[in-house]
Amino acid sequence: MKNFPQTEFNSFFWGGFECADHINRSGNRVNLLKETAHISRCEEDYVLLQSIGIKVVREGICWSVVETAPYRFNFSSLRSRIAAASKLKIQIIWDLCHFGYPNDLIPTHPKFTERFNALCRAFGLFYKSICNEPLWVVPINEISFLSWHSGDVRGTVPFAVNSGFDIKYHLCKAAIEGISILKQTIPETYIFIVEPLIRIHPAAETTEEDIIQMNSNQFQVMDIIIGIECPELGGSVHLCDYMGLNYYYDNQWIHDGEKLPWPTSENIRIPLSKLLKEAYQRYQKPIVLTETGHFGRHRAQWLEEVTQQCAQALSLQVDLRGICIYPVIDRPDWDNLNFYSKCGIWDLDKNKNRIPYDPVINFFKKERF
Repeated sequence: MKNFPQTEFNSFFWGGFECADHINRSGNRVNLLKETAHISRCEEDYVLLQSIGIKVVREGICWSVVETAPYRFNFSSLRSRIAAASKLKIQIIWDLCHFGYPNDLIPTHPKFTERFNALCRAFGLFYKSICNEPLWVVPINEISFLSWHSGDVRGTVPFAVNSGFDIKYHLCKAAIEGISILKQTIPETYIFIVEPLIRIHPAAETTEEDIIQMNSNQFQVMDIIIGIECPELGGSVHLCDYMGLNYYYDNQWIHDGEKLPWPTSENIRIPLSKLLKEAYQRYQKPIVLTETGHFGRHRAQWLEEVTQQCAQALSLQVDLRGICIYPVIDRPDWDNLNFYSKCGIWDLDKNKNRIPYDPVINFFKKERF
């Protein structure tokens, strides 16, 4: 296995804690930090990660929790994680919006951007009051996916159809203004724009022009944030420090909707290393693979393949700074909180005890990194 480079991060491998807090299709608020007991067991979870060499985590603040009333904030729920991270020398990258908003907001609400700005300012001031470390932030996670999920397939509020771009536009507007506020509040703030990395393959009737356009759409959010598209929103190349790319087995599919089962479709799939190189060449921004993982018995095999592909990307001169395994702890399905998919480095028993999935643990414990 290739050696990975030392970077500004405490380890090349990261761990991500599922922190979605949106309203699901049944109209119920989910809080997966609470469902997995990570809030109450964060120090235990960090110690487990340290045992396999992971010293960087993705965490979420849960906007729906910390804004207790419009423009009123209580960040006490973050203190235990900040304290545990400081004690154990764990580096945190914070998601400010991971699919969820307060009950009275949707992205097209006339006060949405103003409220997000207030969140960014309040969080920045809170962080500065208790930490002397740089601030690492994902302002709004996966705007492209969230816009589609909420604006085209009724997956969360506002449960709309044919509204994906409208929601994307307003989320980008909020992100652009919020990033500026964060950087003004704490100059040593580093921003990740995190988006899915996908590849759509042509079906029998798909034209080359259509497939090029569909695949380029995955970069629309980044183009807006850095000011290439929708310049009236004030985007700038200075608003993005890192390009975060989320990649799973189902991020490649046929245009007609046919799935590409993994690992039996490798002769059709575009290698991850090539996808990373294309993204890097487009923006020349440092890249982190901010989410990747699998479920069931394929977890370790997936990580082996992804790790090999990331090593290949480095050999292709891609400026890759890290790989985030997601999630650290198994989590329930958004729309069925009783169903767990066995996708973590650690699974859960009925008492929320962390049960190691040995093939993945052994993957990390091998002397390869």
